[in-house]
Order: sequence, then structure tokens, then C-alpha cells
Amino acid sequence: MVQTSEDIRLLNEKISHASGFVTRINDELSKVIVGQQAMIERLLIGLLSNGHVLLEGVPGLAKTLAIKSLSQSVNAGFNRIQFTPDLLPADVIGTMIYNQSKNEFYVRKGPIFSNFVLADEINRAPAKVQSALLEAMQERQVTIGDTTYKLSEPFLVLATQNPIEQEGTYPLPEAQVDRFMLKVVVDYPAKAEEQLIIRQNTLGLSAPPINPVASTSEILTAKELVRQVYLDEKVENYILDIVFATRYPEKYNLQKLKPLIGFGGSPRASINLALAAKAYAFLNNRAYVIPEDVRGVCKDVLRHRIGLTYEAEAENVSVEQVINEILREVNVP
Repeated sequence: MVQTSEDIRLLNEKISHASGFVTRINDELSKVIVGQQAMIERLLIGLLSNGHVLLEGVPGLAKTLAIKSLSQSVNAGFNRIQFTPDLLPADVIGTMIYNQSKNEFYVRKGPIFSNFVLADEINRAPAKVQSALLEAMQERQVTIGDTTYKLSEPFLVLATQNPIEQEGTYPLPEAQVDRFMLKVVVDYPAKAEEQLIIRQNTLGLSAPPINPVASTSEILTAKELVRQVYLDEKVENYILDIVFATRYPEKYNLQKLKPLIGFGGSPRASINLALAAKAYAFLNNRAYVIPEDVRGVCKDVLRHRIGLTYEAEAENVSVEQVINEILREVNVP
């Protein structure tokens, strides 16, 4: 659909009016979380673009706290699933229970039936449990017995994984990691931020409560507006060039990357890059996507969708370096 400048102006006004809850959420989360603004922004992008988020970082970086606080700031349901090696699919999605007194089966729904689901240390559970969760993420429905149940809206799975411990873990296969819209690598806080964290946690004061400052109806309205954000054909082609450069680097003057990339991003990468860029524009009160929006979310969308070869590992080349090289070489519209 062709959008005129007047359409974009009107949409801009709607977005300015509808995005007020973003500031309220940020203000509320800043009461308990110091720094980590990029992580919170990525969680909001996932929420607004109907995607799920995988957070990777060492323990103690406020991953769980951020997710829990976000769910409290939105007046919505929250469930946490602590993934362990002995977890069963029924522990996630629910199961049929036999009632002996009534001589009948009834459904006991699992913790997946909520608006926000925290899958803590997802790489600690075996493949069949991961598959049960990922199917619910993709289909947004769960089948228990003969009945299919729709999941609540909004529905957001936020999974965490610890990159340093390998013993007793089950790494997510590439095809399953691809179900996550964003993979966010959470880094250590800056020195001044960590000093503030020390002060907050050693004074013996209880953390201030997180109040609900946004409703699910506001989130659903915002999700509709994110879909309407204008994506120009030139920016569309820029997204395609970035993704195609991960598959055919030699066509983009990146011959040196060819032996380093085992496989590139799938069409899901292109779709999610476009949706994430739209959500990024929305968070910046804009009704149109600019190339900087695409570049801003590019690493989070692509880092888990590019497979490196053994040669790349031998040369200590990271996925981030490959993406940086692609962004340097692909022409910006």
C-alpha cells in the first residue's frame, strides 16, 4: 500500500499519542535496574513486534530481574519456568489429570498460559522440552489431549541462557534458535553504574515496588501501529542486501567472508529485521523506518542466524565481526 506524506504525518501523531507508555515503563524499570538500557529496549522491541527474545549473559547481570520487572510494569500475567534436566513437556504446557471421584479427565494448564513467560536457563532442559516451548512460541497455541487452546495476547517468551557453563546443558539447535526474533548479548555494566548497584544493594533498603503503568490494551494497540510504520522500498532493499550478503558474500565485494560463513540468514531473518526496525522506529516516535533503525537492531536479529565455519573459529572470527563487515560494505540508501 502506497502511503502519502499526509498518511505518515497522521500516523506520526497516533504513534506520539500511543507510545506514552514506553516512557512510563522505562521510568518504572529504572527504579530497580541500573543501566542495561539496551536490554530493556530489546525486550520492548520483542513485545511490540510479536517476537520472542533470547538473552545471553553471565549470571548476575539483571536478566531475570529485567524480565520480571517488565511484566510487573505491564498489568499482565507472568510465569517463570526454571529449566532443569529432569523437566518434562507437560511441566511447561500442561497435561490431562484423572479425577477419580468424578471418573473423568480434566486439563491442568501449564505455566505457558500467561502473557510473559520467563524460560530461565533454557539450555538446561532436554530437546523435547525445548521443542514443546518453541512450538507454543511459533503457533501461539497448545494442544493438550484432543483440545487446542489459544495462548493469551500479548504473549512473549523471554529465555535466558548462560554461555559459560557447558556441563549439563543442551545447546539449542540452530533451527530452534531461529524461532527467537532477537538474541541479545547482555554485557557488564559500566564502572559508575556498578558503583550505584553496590550502594543500592548494601544499604539494606528494600527495592521499591514496580507499579503497573501500562495495560495489555495499550500494548495491543501499539503492536497494530508498529505494523503500520512506513517501510520505504529503498530501506526494504537495504534489509534484503544485508541478509543476502550473509548468504552470498562474494556478490557484495566480501569474498574474504565466503570461507568463514557456513550458512546465512533465512527469510525469517529478513522478516524479523523489518519488524524489529519498525518497532525501533516506534520507540523513537517515528512513523517511518530509516537505515539507522535497521543498523540498530541488525546484530540482535542476525547473530543467531549466521553459522560460522571451523575456519572462522580457527581464526577467532566472531559473528559480530562478520556482521560489522557486512554493514560496512553494503550500500546505505
